[in-house]
Amino acid sequence: MQVLNIILRRLLLLVPLLVGIVLFVFIVMRFSPVDPSVAVFAEGTVDATQLAEFRHQHGLDRPLPVQFVSFLGQLAQGNMGRSLATGQKVSDIIATAMPLTIQLTVLGVLIAMVLSLTLGVTSAIYRDRWPDQLIRVITLGGVAAPSFWVALLLVQWLAIGLGLFPAGRYINPNDSISGWLMTMTLPALSLALPVAAQMTRIIRTSMVEELDRDYVRTARGGGLHPLVVVARNVLRNALINPLNVLGLRIGYLLGGAVVIETIFNLPGMGMVMINAVQNNEPAIVQGVVITIAVGFIGVNLLVDILSLLINPKLRGRGA
Repeated sequence: MQVLNIILRRLLLLVPLLVGIVLFVFIVMRFSPVDPSVAVFAEGTVDATQLAEFRHQHGLDRPLPVQFVSFLGQLAQGNMGRSLATGQKVSDIIATAMPLTIQLTVLGVLIAMVLSLTLGVTSAIYRDRWPDQLIRVITLGGVAAPSFWVALLLVQWLAIGLGLFPAGRYINPNDSISGWLMTMTLPALSLALPVAAQMTRIIRTSMVEELDRDYVRTARGGGLHPLVVVARNVLRNALINPLNVLGLRIGYLLGGAVVIETIFNLPGMGMVMINAVQNNEPAIVQGVVITIAVGFIGVNLLVDILSLLINPKLRGRGA
């Protein structure tokens, strides 16, 4: 019950946060220098009467506060609006593009977790020796490298230079699992490598702190093998802080996927966002940003719940 109360309080706190995000995106799109009603029609094909009728039909001539309240009301009913140009539901557009973004994000998280756990634990066990020094240098470079720059390097080296991976196209997993993996490997690596570098340093720090605790020395003095101590006790305690950071990094991966999809020409949320901005489609932009924000918040809430279950001490702090 205590965990449930904490979760309910955090859910209530998320409501004003979501409203603030919606308001920010709404204002930014409404102050765009390009009128959405003008962008829908081809240049020179519409007169002032048709333009005024179109604006009135879509509520674009109403005051901004009225438009925002109306949009919130529709959003509360699960209606994100329609495309001004095609009339297609925004929810349908997002439902078509979202699976690819989720695939890319999940692959990036898995790669980042495997790399960071392997390198972080190895670096902590061999503290201040050559494996530790080498890993710290590598991760320092990884932290400084943005994902889009890593993506361009991977395309240049592995796709264009060596021809090991395709670039610029997407293969559905229903058509070919191997082809899907080949087309998703470089984008997922581009997302995962900077995050893996950051997580490696965090895991190493947490592992070193745990390895210096008294219970570790007692367990080793009792004859337990160091690997048993690390796997049974140290790793579980050391992963609490990295788990919280991972929730924030997953949000970074969701946002970074928008840029990576554009670089690799993947038909996900990123391409939808870019096309919507270019065509001045405020409903689509708002829908994409809100969806990503809800995903980010949901992931962090899940990480908080896992942290509460793993570490009972946090329940008292949350209360």
